[in-house]
Amino acid sequence: MKKQLTYIAVAFLFSGMLSAQKIDLNAMPKPGPTPVINIAKPKTFQLKNGMTVMVVENNKLPRVNMSLSMDRPPYYEGDIAGVSEIMADQLGNGTTTLSKDEFNKKVDFLGANLNFSSGGASSNSLSKYFPEVLNLMADAIINPKFSAEEIQKSKERSIEGLKASEKSADAIASRVSNALAYGKNTSRGEFETEQSISKIQLSDVQNVYKKHYAPDNAYLVIVGDVKFDKVKPMVEKAFANWKKAGTTYPSLDPANNVAKTEINVVDVPTAVQSVVSVENLTTLKMRDPNYFPATIANYILGGGGEARLFMNLREKNGFTYGAYSSMSASKYSPSFSAQASVRNEVTDKAIKEFMNELNAISTVKPDELENAKAKLKGSFIMSLEQPATIARFAVNQKVQNLPEDFYTNYLKSIDKVTAADVSNAVKSTINPNQSRIFVAGKASDISDSLEKLGYPVKYYDSNANPVAKPTVQKVDAGVTVASVADKYIAAIGGKENIAKVNSYTVNASMSMQGQNIDIKNIKAKGGKELMLVTANGMTFQKQVFDGKTGFSEQMGQKAEMTKEEIADRLKNTELFPEVGFAKSGDYKLAGIEKINGEDSYAIKSNDTTYYYSVKTGLKTGETKTMSAQGQTFTIPTTFSDYKDVSGVKMPYTMTVNQMGMDMTMKVKSYEVNQAKDTDFK
Repeated sequence: MKKQLTYIAVAFLFSGMLSAQKIDLNAMPKPGPTPVINIAKPKTFQLKNGMTVMVVENNKLPRVNMSLSMDRPPYYEGDIAGVSEIMADQLGNGTTTLSKDEFNKKVDFLGANLNFSSGGASSNSLSKYFPEVLNLMADAIINPKFSAEEIQKSKERSIEGLKASEKSADAIASRVSNALAYGKNTSRGEFETEQSISKIQLSDVQNVYKKHYAPDNAYLVIVGDVKFDKVKPMVEKAFANWKKAGTTYPSLDPANNVAKTEINVVDVPTAVQSVVSVENLTTLKMRDPNYFPATIANYILGGGGEARLFMNLREKNGFTYGAYSSMSASKYSPSFSAQASVRNEVTDKAIKEFMNELNAISTVKPDELENAKAKLKGSFIMSLEQPATIARFAVNQKVQNLPEDFYTNYLKSIDKVTAADVSNAVKSTINPNQSRIFVAGKASDISDSLEKLGYPVKYYDSNANPVAKPTVQKVDAGVTVASVADKYIAAIGGKENIAKVNSYTVNASMSMQGQNIDIKNIKAKGGKELMLVTANGMTFQKQVFDGKTGFSEQMGQKAEMTKEEIADRLKNTELFPEVGFAKSGDYKLAGIEKINGEDSYAIKSNDTTYYYSVKTGLKTGETKTMSAQGQTFTIPTTFSDYKDVSGVKMPYTMTVNQMGMDMTMKVKSYEVNQAKDTDFK
């Protein structure tokens, strides 16, 4: 009863306060004063080998984070490009004192995370196991066990990764943009290839390790539940035998922006979206007066879902899922970039909007400025909860030669920025008149419209070599929609054999993020279809159409098919759609395109394009354009590995690309003429 009376009293008091102060409940609350930030200063010492060790005592949790980084410029690897990554892949694969299995068992037993890269290492563990984790990290770094057998395995994995990225417009754009900006035969512009990886030998890995994986300019930051006096002798003992390399690095190859903005196109014939990136090099450093104004300008332009690029390209125009920008003040490669993946048909319009926003960012509104300040300050404060942040601050202060109070005054530095400061910073960091507009996409679809934008357009292959403008292959006069369909039908078994098929069931599976997913697809004459997606016995998605109506069900939520969806399915109800191609005027021959490296006839019908091998007649793929939540996107599927099923050839491998990620389905079995009407209920 006493509690109830207290609540009532508080309610009356609060009501009175509202009445007296006349608070506007619709008004946004005003931010409070900028808080004072206290960042623990690391205790520092240096080993004889040159490694600097910084220790930050933080006893809130019984955990310890270690971060090792090396301050060195990029170095040129030449015809063995990729060797540093192959070397890093060996670290943690056992040492001269521990086998690979023994090393991994020790790490697992301690419940630790221990990772290595070509530029350092990191770990996370309980504080009571810190000494053992420290020794394991040091052992892996100082006494790596390099073997020709393990290196060969790393090379094979790397080459498989390269092959998987051959169709990725994002991967191609990243590779070519760096090569063109810095030069493909320089330390900052080179990239690994299948040939360069294949050339790597055991001696190359050993040489790179000795020359570049060294303590000379290394920083080891330890943050967590430790005591400096105890940590110091442990680190000195663990890393005492790590020897200096004494490697000297040449000056970085000079790189400059183009004299006048140009468009650089890389043809990715399989791309259903264009990766657009507007980039220019800068000289911005963290210690520069323009650093905070430039950071704010970038946030307003493309820092998130409220930024100008996002609101324009996604919310206003629906060109993309998201558009963003980044401002790097790295020690060796400072740059600015604005990027998005857009539908092929709106690539030119998207570039126009990019350039409009880049030209307009020199002027910011007061509310934009205040909002950006609030968001950046909030993100900074939240980041302080992470031990990795403290480690990054400690290293940045040394490597970037920052003032001692740089981070303690971080919030004040943001507060001081004016609209005029932002305008001045933009002039030296965002250069719309001296930018490269990189486009990785299907050149046959986008080149003509890009050449009308008024910028010089240059074409490159996926290895950054200049090429002539890709041209669309001409189709022989005798080829028609009907002839392509007839050739496909003949290729899979002929009209008589497919006429015997009343239904077929596909049982397939694929792996996604380590989880096995099963797909069951039943199709029958009359357009009937069931699609069932399950994992571990649980149904994730179900789609049913009985020839007249249908529904979709996902995670327990059921939705009936719309009239438009039903009408679309009834346009062609043939079990093999190609049988209906000649009966309808909706199908058009649209030329020849490369699908999985194979010349294929493209036949378009409304929102779907079908592809058939010029050589074999077999279907090589199809793309379907869909709309959801105001966004339009295209889903491509490729077909391969055809095998005979009851006299009809069917594909046993199907790869679907969604959101830039390939998902490969392997068919386990086909069932012919086994479907029942109850399957479509």
